[in-house]
Amino acid sequence: MIIPYHMIAPETLSRLIEEFVSRDGTDNGYDESLAKRVKKVMARLKSGDMVIVFDQESQTPNILPKEIATELSVPS
Repeated sequence: MIIPYHMIAPETLSRLIEEFVSRDGTDNGYDESLAKRVKKVMARLKSGDMVIVFDQESQTPNILPKEIATELSVPS
């Protein structure tokens, strides 16, 4: 299920994005601050390039590129 980012409380959204950009495997080798990475993800959410998805089975949110989230939501 795709959740519009603007439907999430600002503090919750900020924490979700911070968790996303600091996950294992997300270090791209660049020396970029957490604040910059959060800002970039927020810009991509605002542009619609990325979306927040909620997996009802695991009860967890995630941030994905829109194309991938759309593919996952299409029944096979």
